[in-house]
Amino acid sequence: MQEEYTPIQFQNGFLKLLDQRLLPHKEEFVLCETIEQGHMAIKDMVVRGAPCIGFTAIFSLALWLKSKKDFSQTELLQAANFLRTARPTAVNLNFEIDKVISLVSQVKNNEEDLYLKIVEYGLTQIRESENKNRKMAIAAQKDLVEREGKKKFRILTHCNTGFLACGSLGTALGVVEHLHENNLIKDVWVDETRPYLQGARLTSYELMKLGIEHRIVVEGAASYLMREGLVDAIFTGADRIVKNGDTANKIGTSNLAILANHYNIPFYIVAPTSSFDLNIETGNDIEIELRDEEEVLSYGGTRIAPRESRAFNPSFDITEGKLITGIISEKGIAKGNYLKTLQEIV
Repeated sequence: MQEEYTPIQFQNGFLKLLDQRLLPHKEEFVLCETIEQGHMAIKDMVVRGAPCIGFTAIFSLALWLKSKKDFSQTELLQAANFLRTARPTAVNLNFEIDKVISLVSQVKNNEEDLYLKIVEYGLTQIRESENKNRKMAIAAQKDLVEREGKKKFRILTHCNTGFLACGSLGTALGVVEHLHENNLIKDVWVDETRPYLQGARLTSYELMKLGIEHRIVVEGAASYLMREGLVDAIFTGADRIVKNGDTANKIGTSNLAILANHYNIPFYIVAPTSSFDLNIETGNDIEIELRDEEEVLSYGGTRIAPRESRAFNPSFDITEGKLITGIISEKGIAKGNYLKTLQEIV
Protein backbone atom coordinates (compact mmCIF):
# COMPACT_ATOMS: atom_id res chain seq x y z
CA MET A 1 0.00 0.00 0.00
CA GLN A 2 1.30 3.45 -0.80
CA GLU A 3 2.45 5.26 2.35
CA GLU A 4 0.17 8.25 1.79
CA TYR A 5 -2.81 5.93 2.26
CA THR A 6 -1.43 4.23 5.38
CA PRO A 7 -3.67 5.50 8.18
CA ILE A 8 -1.11 5.10 11.00
CA GLN A 9 2.51 6.19 10.68
CA PHE A 10 5.16 6.66 13.35
CA GLN A 11 7.91 8.92 12.05
CA ASN A 12 10.62 11.02 13.71
CA GLY A 13 9.25 10.32 17.16
CA PHE A 14 5.67 11.36 16.41
CA LEU A 15 2.42 9.60 15.55
CA LYS A 16 0.72 10.58 12.29
CA LEU A 17 -2.93 9.62 11.78
CA LEU A 18 -4.90 10.01 8.57
CA ASP A 19 -7.90 12.09 9.64
CA GLN A 20 -10.80 9.82 8.71
CA ARG A 21 -13.34 12.49 9.64
CA LEU A 22 -12.39 14.38 6.48
CA LEU A 23 -12.47 11.49 4.01
CA PRO A 24 -13.18 11.03 1.17
CA HIS A 25 -12.80 14.67 0.15
CA LYS A 26 -9.64 15.61 2.06
CA GLU A 27 -6.56 13.55 2.84
CA GLU A 28 -4.92 15.22 5.83
CA PHE A 29 -2.89 13.88 8.73
CA VAL A 30 -3.18 14.71 12.42
CA LEU A 31 0.10 14.83 14.35
CA CYS A 32 0.07 13.39 17.88
CA GLU A 33 2.91 14.23 20.25
CA THR A 34 1.33 13.25 23.58
CA ILE A 35 -0.85 10.53 25.08
CA GLU A 36 -3.61 13.11 25.49
CA GLN A 37 -3.61 13.79 21.75
CA GLY A 38 -3.69 10.04 21.05
CA HIS A 39 -6.66 9.65 23.40
CA MET A 40 -8.49 12.50 21.69
CA ALA A 41 -7.78 11.04 18.24
CA ILE A 42 -9.38 7.74 19.27
CA LYS A 43 -12.34 9.34 21.06
CA ASP A 44 -13.09 11.82 18.26
CA MET A 45 -12.69 9.13 15.56
CA VAL A 46 -9.73 10.66 13.77
CA VAL A 47 -8.75 7.00 13.79
CA ARG A 48 -11.27 4.17 14.10
CA GLY A 49 -11.70 0.47 13.52
CA ALA A 50 -10.84 -1.95 16.31
CA PRO A 51 -7.33 -2.93 15.09
CA CYS A 52 -6.25 0.66 14.35
CA ILE A 53 -7.59 1.81 17.71
CA GLY A 54 -5.33 -0.80 19.30
CA PHE A 55 -2.30 0.29 17.25
CA THR A 56 -2.92 3.93 18.16
CA ALA A 57 -3.02 2.98 21.84
CA ILE A 58 0.40 1.32 21.54
CA PHE A 59 2.01 4.42 20.05
CA SER A 60 0.19 6.73 22.48
CA LEU A 61 1.72 4.82 25.39
CA ALA A 62 5.09 4.99 23.63
CA LEU A 63 4.74 8.78 23.50
CA TRP A 64 3.94 8.77 27.21
CA LEU A 65 7.08 6.73 27.93
CA LYS A 66 9.13 9.11 25.80
CA SER A 67 7.99 12.04 27.93
CA LYS A 68 8.99 10.41 31.24
CA LYS A 69 12.46 10.39 32.74
CA ASP A 70 11.17 8.13 35.47
CA PHE A 71 7.81 6.63 36.38
CA SER A 72 6.18 4.22 38.78
CA GLN A 73 3.99 1.23 37.99
CA THR A 74 1.06 3.18 39.41
CA GLU A 75 1.68 6.06 36.97
CA LEU A 76 1.89 3.61 34.06
CA LEU A 77 -1.42 2.03 35.03
CA GLN A 78 -3.02 5.46 35.37
CA ALA A 79 -1.87 6.38 31.85
CA ALA A 80 -3.15 3.05 30.53
CA ASN A 81 -6.53 3.44 32.22
CA PHE A 82 -6.83 6.95 30.79
CA LEU A 83 -6.45 5.50 27.29
CA ARG A 84 -9.02 2.79 28.01
CA THR A 85 -11.71 5.45 28.45
CA ALA A 86 -11.38 6.68 24.86
CA ARG A 87 -13.71 4.03 23.39
CA PRO A 88 -14.99 1.23 25.65
CA THR A 89 -16.47 -1.33 23.24
CA ALA A 90 -13.47 -2.32 21.08
CA VAL A 91 -11.56 -5.03 22.94
CA ASN A 92 -8.42 -4.47 20.82
CA LEU A 93 -7.84 -1.27 22.79
CA ASN A 94 -7.54 -3.18 26.06
CA PHE A 95 -5.67 -6.06 24.41
CA GLU A 96 -2.86 -3.82 23.16
CA ILE A 97 -2.74 -1.72 26.34
CA ASP A 98 -2.36 -4.87 28.44
CA LYS A 99 0.36 -6.13 26.11
CA VAL A 100 2.32 -2.87 26.46
CA ILE A 101 2.03 -3.00 30.26
CA SER A 102 3.37 -6.56 30.18
CA LEU A 103 6.27 -5.58 27.92
CA VAL A 104 7.17 -2.63 30.14
CA SER A 105 7.22 -4.83 33.23
CA GLN A 106 9.61 -7.25 31.50
CA VAL A 107 12.15 -4.63 30.43
CA LYS A 108 14.67 -3.30 32.93
CA ASN A 109 16.58 -1.04 30.54
CA ASN A 110 16.49 2.74 30.55
CA GLU A 111 13.40 4.63 29.43
CA GLU A 112 14.88 5.48 26.01
CA ASP A 113 15.30 1.78 25.17
CA LEU A 114 11.86 1.06 26.57
CA TYR A 115 10.23 3.72 24.40
CA LEU A 116 11.93 2.35 21.29
CA LYS A 117 10.93 -1.20 22.19
CA ILE A 118 7.25 -0.22 22.39
CA VAL A 119 7.46 1.67 19.09
CA GLU A 120 8.98 -1.40 17.44
CA TYR A 121 6.24 -3.57 18.95
CA GLY A 122 3.60 -1.30 17.41
CA LEU A 123 5.24 -1.35 13.99
CA THR A 124 5.54 -5.15 14.19
CA GLN A 125 1.86 -5.49 15.06
CA ILE A 126 0.89 -3.49 11.98
CA ARG A 127 3.16 -5.58 9.75
CA GLU A 128 1.86 -8.84 11.20
CA SER A 129 -1.75 -7.73 10.79
CA GLU A 130 -1.41 -7.95 7.02
CA ASN A 131 -0.36 -11.60 7.24
CA LYS A 132 -3.22 -12.34 9.65
CA ASN A 133 -5.74 -10.60 7.41
CA ARG A 134 -4.49 -12.47 4.35
CA LYS A 135 -4.98 -15.79 6.19
CA MET A 136 -8.53 -14.78 7.05
CA ALA A 137 -9.28 -13.78 3.46
CA ILE A 138 -7.99 -17.10 2.11
CA ALA A 139 -10.03 -19.06 4.66
CA ALA A 140 -13.14 -17.02 3.92
CA GLN A 141 -12.89 -17.60 0.17
CA LYS A 142 -12.39 -21.33 0.67
CA ASP A 143 -15.39 -21.63 2.98
CA LEU A 144 -17.63 -19.52 0.76
CA VAL A 145 -16.76 -21.48 -2.40
CA GLU A 146 -17.30 -24.80 -0.61
CA ARG A 147 -20.70 -23.61 0.59
CA GLU A 148 -21.99 -21.76 -2.48
CA GLY A 149 -19.94 -23.18 -5.35
CA LYS A 150 -17.31 -21.38 -7.41
CA LYS A 151 -18.84 -18.33 -9.08
CA LYS A 152 -18.72 -14.56 -9.01
CA PHE A 153 -20.23 -13.42 -5.73
CA ARG A 154 -22.41 -10.49 -4.75
CA ILE A 155 -21.14 -9.35 -1.35
CA LEU A 156 -22.78 -6.99 1.13
CA THR A 157 -20.61 -5.36 3.78
CA HIS A 158 -21.21 -2.93 6.62
CA CYS A 159 -19.28 -0.05 8.17
CA ASN A 160 -15.57 0.02 7.27
CA THR A 161 -13.18 -2.91 7.65
CA GLY A 162 -10.34 -2.23 5.22
CA PHE A 163 -6.91 -0.64 5.59
CA LEU A 164 -8.39 2.45 7.24
CA ALA A 165 -9.69 0.28 10.08
CA CYS A 166 -6.92 -2.30 10.20
CA GLY A 167 -3.74 -0.59 9.04
CA SER A 168 -3.30 -3.03 6.15
CA LEU A 169 -5.50 -5.12 3.83
CA GLY A 170 -8.50 -5.35 6.16
CA THR A 171 -10.74 -7.97 7.72
CA ALA A 172 -14.13 -8.21 5.99
CA LEU A 173 -13.01 -5.86 3.23
CA GLY A 174 -9.81 -7.87 2.94
CA VAL A 175 -12.04 -10.79 1.96
CA VAL A 176 -13.61 -8.64 -0.75
CA GLU A 177 -10.19 -7.61 -2.03
CA HIS A 178 -9.00 -11.24 -2.09
CA LEU A 179 -12.12 -12.38 -3.95
CA HIS A 180 -11.59 -9.56 -6.44
CA GLU A 181 -7.96 -10.60 -6.98
CA ASN A 182 -9.24 -14.08 -7.85
CA ASN A 183 -11.95 -12.79 -10.21
CA LEU A 184 -14.72 -13.94 -7.86
CA ILE A 185 -16.58 -10.65 -7.37
CA LYS A 186 -19.71 -9.68 -9.28
CA ASP A 187 -21.08 -6.91 -7.06
CA VAL A 188 -20.05 -5.19 -3.84
CA TRP A 189 -22.87 -3.56 -1.91
CA VAL A 190 -21.65 -0.93 0.56
CA ASP A 191 -23.99 -0.07 3.42
CA GLU A 192 -23.82 3.69 3.96
CA THR A 193 -23.71 3.04 7.76
CA ARG A 194 -25.49 5.86 9.51
CA PRO A 195 -24.91 8.10 11.29
CA TYR A 196 -21.15 8.41 10.70
CA LEU A 197 -21.36 7.09 7.12
CA GLN A 198 -18.29 4.86 7.40
CA GLY A 199 -19.52 2.84 4.43
CA ALA A 200 -20.39 5.72 2.13
CA ARG A 201 -17.31 7.76 3.07
CA LEU A 202 -14.60 5.26 3.95
CA THR A 203 -15.33 1.84 2.44
CA SER A 204 -16.14 3.44 -0.90
CA TYR A 205 -12.88 5.42 -0.64
CA GLU A 206 -10.92 2.23 -0.07
CA LEU A 207 -12.64 0.33 -2.87
CA MET A 208 -11.93 3.25 -5.20
CA LYS A 209 -8.23 3.12 -4.27
CA LEU A 210 -8.28 -0.64 -4.93
CA GLY A 211 -10.05 -0.27 -8.27
CA ILE A 212 -13.02 -2.39 -7.18
CA GLU A 213 -16.42 -1.39 -8.56
CA HIS A 214 -19.09 -1.01 -5.91
CA ARG A 215 -22.46 0.52 -5.17
CA ILE A 216 -23.51 2.33 -2.01
CA VAL A 217 -26.92 1.49 -0.58
CA VAL A 218 -28.95 2.83 2.32
CA GLU A 219 -29.25 0.33 5.14
CA GLY A 220 -33.00 0.19 4.65
CA ALA A 221 -32.38 -1.41 1.24
CA ALA A 222 -30.80 -4.56 2.69
CA SER A 223 -34.02 -6.57 2.86
CA TYR A 224 -34.90 -5.61 -0.71
CA LEU A 225 -31.48 -6.71 -1.98
CA MET A 226 -31.71 -10.06 -0.21
CA ARG A 227 -35.29 -10.73 -1.25
CA GLU A 228 -34.40 -10.03 -4.89
CA GLY A 229 -31.52 -12.51 -4.75
CA LEU A 230 -28.86 -9.82 -5.15
CA VAL A 231 -26.74 -10.85 -2.15
CA ASP A 232 -24.79 -14.12 -1.96
CA ALA A 233 -23.02 -13.48 1.34
CA ILE A 234 -22.45 -10.85 4.01
CA PHE A 235 -19.08 -10.15 5.61
CA THR A 236 -18.58 -7.75 8.52
CA GLY A 237 -15.89 -7.11 11.08
CA ALA A 238 -16.16 -7.12 14.86
CA ASP A 239 -15.17 -4.96 17.80
CA ARG A 240 -15.63 -7.65 20.44
CA ILE A 241 -16.47 -11.37 20.20
CA VAL A 242 -17.39 -13.12 23.44
CA LYS A 243 -17.43 -16.70 24.67
CA ASN A 244 -20.78 -17.80 23.17
CA GLY A 245 -20.14 -16.14 19.79
CA ASP A 246 -22.18 -13.02 20.48
CA THR A 247 -20.49 -10.18 18.63
CA ALA A 248 -20.40 -6.42 19.11
CA ASN A 249 -20.01 -4.50 15.88
CA LYS A 250 -21.14 -1.25 14.31
CA ILE A 251 -24.79 -0.42 14.90
CA GLY A 252 -26.90 -2.05 12.20
CA THR A 253 -24.89 -5.27 12.03
CA SER A 254 -27.47 -7.31 13.92
CA ASN A 255 -30.19 -6.07 11.52
CA LEU A 256 -28.24 -7.63 8.65
CA ALA A 257 -27.71 -10.90 10.53
CA ILE A 258 -31.43 -11.22 11.28
CA LEU A 259 -32.31 -10.54 7.65
CA ALA A 260 -29.64 -12.95 6.40
CA ASN A 261 -31.03 -15.66 8.65
CA HIS A 262 -34.53 -15.01 7.28
CA TYR A 263 -33.38 -15.19 3.65
CA ASN A 264 -30.92 -18.08 4.23
CA ILE A 265 -27.87 -16.04 3.26
CA PRO A 266 -24.50 -16.79 4.90
CA PHE A 267 -23.43 -14.15 7.41
CA TYR A 268 -19.76 -14.13 8.41
CA ILE A 269 -17.77 -12.24 11.02
CA VAL A 270 -14.12 -11.64 10.09
CA ALA A 271 -11.85 -10.57 12.94
CA PRO A 272 -8.43 -11.36 14.43
CA THR A 273 -8.21 -13.19 17.74
CA SER A 274 -7.23 -9.89 19.37
CA SER A 275 -10.94 -9.03 18.99
CA PHE A 276 -11.94 -12.09 21.05
CA ASP A 277 -12.88 -11.58 24.69
CA LEU A 278 -13.61 -15.07 25.97
CA ASN A 279 -13.71 -13.86 29.56
CA ILE A 280 -17.18 -12.47 28.83
CA GLU A 281 -19.94 -15.06 28.73
CA THR A 282 -22.56 -13.35 26.52
CA GLY A 283 -23.20 -10.17 24.60
CA ASN A 284 -25.40 -8.93 27.43
CA ASP A 285 -22.22 -8.11 29.35
CA ILE A 286 -20.59 -5.98 26.63
CA GLU A 287 -20.49 -2.25 27.36
CA ILE A 288 -22.04 -0.38 24.43
CA GLU A 289 -20.63 3.04 23.66
CA LEU A 290 -23.20 5.83 23.42
CA ARG A 291 -22.02 8.73 21.29
CA ASP A 292 -23.08 12.36 21.01
CA GLU A 293 -26.65 12.71 19.74
CA GLU A 294 -25.50 15.53 17.44
CA GLU A 295 -24.00 12.85 15.17
CA VAL A 296 -27.60 11.86 14.40
CA LEU A 297 -29.21 15.29 14.47
CA SER A 298 -26.61 17.05 12.30
CA TYR A 299 -24.28 16.28 9.44
CA GLY A 300 -21.32 18.29 8.23
CA GLY A 301 -22.19 21.05 10.65
CA THR A 302 -25.74 21.39 9.32
CA ARG A 303 -28.72 20.54 11.50
CA ILE A 304 -30.99 18.02 9.72
CA ALA A 305 -33.62 17.61 12.45
CA PRO A 306 -35.87 20.15 14.19
CA ARG A 307 -34.04 22.00 16.94
CA GLU A 308 -36.39 20.54 19.55
CA SER A 309 -35.69 16.93 18.51
CA ARG A 310 -33.43 14.64 20.53
CA ALA A 311 -31.61 11.49 19.43
CA PHE A 312 -30.33 8.20 20.82
CA ASN A 313 -26.99 7.15 19.38
CA PRO A 314 -25.60 3.73 20.37
CA SER A 315 -22.45 3.13 18.33
CA PHE A 316 -22.64 -0.68 18.41
CA ASP A 317 -25.13 -3.51 18.65
CA ILE A 318 -24.92 -7.19 19.55
CA THR A 319 -25.33 -9.94 16.96
CA GLU A 320 -26.23 -13.24 18.60
CA GLY A 321 -23.89 -16.11 17.86
CA LYS A 322 -26.75 -18.29 16.62
CA LEU A 323 -27.18 -15.91 13.66
CA ILE A 324 -23.54 -16.13 12.56
CA THR A 325 -22.57 -18.67 9.88
CA GLY A 326 -18.91 -18.57 10.84
CA ILE A 327 -16.40 -16.48 12.78
CA ILE A 328 -13.24 -16.26 10.71
CA SER A 329 -9.92 -15.53 12.44
CA GLU A 330 -6.27 -15.88 11.48
CA LYS A 331 -6.26 -19.19 13.40
CA GLY A 332 -9.23 -20.76 11.67
CA ILE A 333 -13.02 -20.65 11.36
CA ALA A 334 -15.32 -21.27 14.29
CA LYS A 335 -18.84 -22.52 13.59
CA GLY A 336 -21.78 -24.02 15.42
CA ASN A 337 -21.28 -24.38 19.16
CA TYR A 338 -19.13 -21.31 19.75
CA LEU A 339 -18.63 -22.15 23.42
CA LYS A 340 -16.52 -25.02 22.09
CA THR A 341 -15.27 -23.91 18.68
CA LEU A 342 -13.98 -20.48 19.70
CA GLN A 343 -11.90 -22.06 22.44
CA GLU A 344 -10.42 -24.46 19.89
CA ILE A 345 -8.98 -21.71 17.67
CA VAL A 346 -7.55 -19.28 20.21
